[in-house]
Amino acid sequence: MPIIQITYSTPAPSVDLPARIAKDIVAITTRVLRKKPELTAVTIAQRDAAHWFVGGPSLAEQGLASFFLDIKVVDGTNTKDEKAAYVATIFDAFGQLLGPVHPESYVYIHDVKAEAYGFGGLTQEHRYIAGRLPHAA
Repeated sequence: MPIIQITYSTPAPSVDLPARIAKDIVAITTRVLRKKPELTAVTIAQRDAAHWFVGGPSLAEQGLASFFLDIKVVDGTNTKDEKAAYVATIFDAFGQLLGPVHPESYVYIHDVKAEAYGFGGLTQEHRYIAGRLPHAA
C-alpha cells in the first residue's frame, strides 16, 4: 500500500514517459520491497530542466536528468538491506528511463507508523489487528 511520489526532469521528455516510469517503479517496488502492486499508488510530476538546479547550474545547462522519489511504507515491513537495494535499483532504473542522471538524485523511504497510515478509511494497524482476530463462525 505504498504511495510513491515522483518528480523528475529530463532534457528530452516524452509523452509516454510518465506511464513507463509508473510501470517500472511499481514493478521494482513489488520485487524489492515486496509490496502489492494492486495497492501501490504513484503520482508523477515533470519539471522543466531549466528550472531544476543542482550545484548552481540548471540540469538543462548540465545536460543531465534528475529525479526525486518519495515512498511511504509501514515501519518494520522492510529490512535495511531491502531499502538499500531499493535505492540502488531505483537509481539504475531512472538512468535507463531518463538518460544520464545527475548523482544528486534522491530516493526517500519514509517508515511510517501503522496506526498513522492507511487507505480506504482504515489504518494499517486496524487491518493488522483485524487479520489476527479469530473470525466468528
